[in-house]
Amino acid sequence: MIECKYISMKILNLILCCFLTYSSNSFATPREVTEGKVLREVPMNQITAQGITGKTSLFSAYRGKPLMINVWASWCGPCRDEMASLANLSKQYGGKQFNVIGISTDDDASAAASAIKSGKLTFTNFIDHDLILENMLGADTIPLTILVDADGRVVKKIRGSQAWDDANAIKLIEDTFQLRLTPAESNKKHT
Repeated sequence: MIECKYISMKILNLILCCFLTYSSNSFATPREVTEGKVLREVPMNQITAQGITGKTSLFSAYRGKPLMINVWASWCGPCRDEMASLANLSKQYGGKQFNVIGISTDDDASAAASAIKSGKLTFTNFIDHDLILENMLGADTIPLTILVDADGRVVKKIRGSQAWDDANAIKLIEDTFQLRLTPAESNKKHT
């Protein structure tokens, strides 16, 4: 009888585990903007801006150029792993043909500011204390990078740490945004 209860509990745990895995991959977070949908207007002044920030107040201010949004946290190892490549990508290509912004899910503003400083991030970053953007973007796991077209439509969501400055990532960005990336003039090597 005890062995039967033990086996039943194992089966129940397995079913629950499978359900949770399936549900976390199949359902959107509350009020999530899914691929193909346009980002809702969320006043950035509802979000505490930290680190290197711009004067932008709405997502619509980024319209007209593709936008790459990276959702991260200072305590997230994979997020920290990709920071250098994001910084390189932004320095090399950002601003000219597309914009890059970061959204930290940190509760501790000083930890996020420290990560921005140590990562030498020069692109705009915001802190999402109230999980407004985290939920809207579907960041149930981080890092999460969202590629948004010039009209504000979410084109692609990429989960997990990436080497954003390597040839494969640059091709992905070019294909997704339907453009040919050229390095910023100040970063071209003179020979």
